[in-house]
Amino acid sequence: MRIGVNTRFLLKNKMEGFGWYTYETMLRITQQHPEHEFVFFFDRPFDDRFVFADNITPVVVPPPARHPILQRIWFDYSITKALKKHKCDLFVSPDGYISLKTEIPQLAVIHDLNFEHNPQDVPKSVLKFFKKRFPIFAKKAARICTVSEFSKKDIVKTYGIPEEKIDVTYNGVSPVFKQIEESQGQKIRDQYTKGKPFILFVGAIHKRKNVQRLIEAYSSLKSKGRTDHQLLIVGEPMWNSQAVNVDQSLEKFVHFTGHVALVELANIMGSASCLAFVSYFEGFGIPLIEAMQSGVPVLAGNKTSLPEIGGDAALYCDPFSVDDIAEKLEMILTDENLRISLIEKGLRRSEDFSWDYTARDLWKAILRMMNEERKMKN
Repeated sequence: MRIGVNTRFLLKNKMEGFGWYTYETMLRITQQHPEHEFVFFFDRPFDDRFVFADNITPVVVPPPARHPILQRIWFDYSITKALKKHKCDLFVSPDGYISLKTEIPQLAVIHDLNFEHNPQDVPKSVLKFFKKRFPIFAKKAARICTVSEFSKKDIVKTYGIPEEKIDVTYNGVSPVFKQIEESQGQKIRDQYTKGKPFILFVGAIHKRKNVQRLIEAYSSLKSKGRTDHQLLIVGEPMWNSQAVNVDQSLEKFVHFTGHVALVELANIMGSASCLAFVSYFEGFGIPLIEAMQSGVPVLAGNKTSLPEIGGDAALYCDPFSVDDIAEKLEMILTDENLRISLIEKGLRRSEDFSWDYTARDLWKAILRMMNEERKMKN
């Protein structure tokens, strides 16, 4: 087979969720299946390290596609022509966008439908594009993958897609996340939080990540003298309008790092007293598993996919209640028996998630799609 892959989120030193899913799955699939050819379609100049194997042909297809209008041009026209030119048998898109103009089978990885349930979280120009196009993507795709049973059920219910058309390919976690020595942890604390222990948030600063309520809950504890911890926020605003507000009295206790490289993120994660990931809508929530694998106790929101992913290895809170977030934060920081239990359960839980498993399941979905197409033609 000659397989076209949307690799536009493979960006040197700038990768987030879509990029890591693409990187980790395609790294494995291309190397494990040298009998097939892969064409990687980038929308801008690429780093050579993303050409993992000899069976990959990298192609730059203009224009750079981030604005909705340019995305439509890229997928419906540029990619359609490129797929034909490079004689691809199928197209795999790890960010869910597909071409509406090509007739070759396409597999779309749709991670979540937050914009359908929380439209206020998304800029209007982006929302209009998502609302119009994603139902069409879901119906046109020959096969869909998603990252949790929650998201699968959501796609079925919201778009009326048959269950049998959707495969769950849970995200994995990088082996760089691991327990670290106390001396190394202290160096990280010295670097980021003036040597003080810290509560950690990791992720794009997006409304659904609920960072504002986390800051308010932290402020509540701090104002009552109930924690000496500082708050470290790792990530960048997804859109400029998504920035959060920090009261002037808290500025010396709340720290923003912006984007950090993966190895540095692993060091930060392993140095935290806890991860506070109180998002109110997630398709998966990779930081939960990264923290668990690092031996760090996790506080998570009790909505959408997070209880499915965290299982019994996280402490849960109501993400819409500042008081409940604050109460659970205090528990996870002060109850030593709870902390030990969560760490032990988290280490076991993290073993259930691996990019090897993700790549295996994605490849099975690709083969299933091709077999279905052959049956339809015969």
